[in-house]
Parts: sequence; structure tokens; C-alpha cells
Amino acid sequence: MKITVFGGAQAKEGTIPYEEARELGAMLAQRGHAVLTGGYMGTMEAVSRGAHGAGGHVIGVTCEEIESWRNTKANPWVKEERRKKSLMDRLTALIVDCDAAMALPGGAGTLAEISLMWNLMIVESLPRRPLTLIGRGWQSTFDQFFNEFESYMPIQQRELLYFAKDVKTAVTILES
Repeated sequence: MKITVFGGAQAKEGTIPYEEARELGAMLAQRGHAVLTGGYMGTMEAVSRGAHGAGGHVIGVTCEEIESWRNTKANPWVKEERRKKSLMDRLTALIVDCDAAMALPGGAGTLAEISLMWNLMIVESLPRRPLTLIGRGWQSTFDQFFNEFESYMPIQQRELLYFAKDVKTAVTILES
């Protein structure tokens, strides 16, 4: 399968978030999956690096808008770069071109990716596929969201999201 992994650009080599992302990339590649990421730094780099080190195929979905804003290029572990013009084109590719997606900790961009994919599945514009959110932060964020806005989200919409305490649990969810 092709697995998209969303996550923040802030994680640095040697930190726990970076090493967990690298472990996730390796575990996915060891199971024969290709990984898709945003292709740049942070958790995107770590997932790419882990998958590459385990012999997996690494797809980086990059875009001109990000590179103009951040003055960056695809990380060195990307084997196939799918270059897009806009951020929206990039988000669409990451969401539509995968068989499943996972989200590591991140900020506003990661939340946007999760929300867009989730909403596309809710309105059945995107066929249902696993969307697993990894870490205590996503669990507590969405628990609060569901609690405060319960009447806006029927249970069948909430059931489109899976929650994993760590990357190993996320891979177990994917395999089940």
C-alpha cells in the first residue's frame, strides 16, 4: 500500500519525535509499503529516512508555494518527487494518492491535513480509508473537540478516525 504520513516540520534529528517518525518509516517499508510525505524536513524527513534505510520506496509531494515561502527543497531520502504548484494541489495529492494515512504530532498544517481528509471521507468525496492519529496530543485534542461539539458529529463520523498511542500501535491498526 501507499501510506501517507502527515507531521510537523519542526522535529530535529536526535529528538524523540524525529526518531519515532524514522521508526515509523522503517516499519512501514519493512512491511512492503511505500510512504508519501510532504517531502521536506522534520517528521517528513525522518519518515523518509527510515523508509529509505529499510529499502522502501519514498514519495515526496512537494510544491512551489512551500519552497518560495521556506526556501527549501525535497529531503535527500525522497526517491520519487511529485512536484505540485500549490499547497492545495499538494494536499490533494497526499490525501487522494494514498491507501491509508497516519498523522504524527504537528501544528496547523498537520491539523489541516487531518481535517481535510476526514471531511472528504465524511461527505463521501473520498473513499473510506484508515486515518490514524498518533500520540496523546491528537487523542486529547479530538476528545475535547468531540466533547464540545458532539451534536455536530454523529458517531459514524467520529469512527472514521483511529487513534494510536505510538507508532507501533499505529502499524498494528494498519495491519488489522
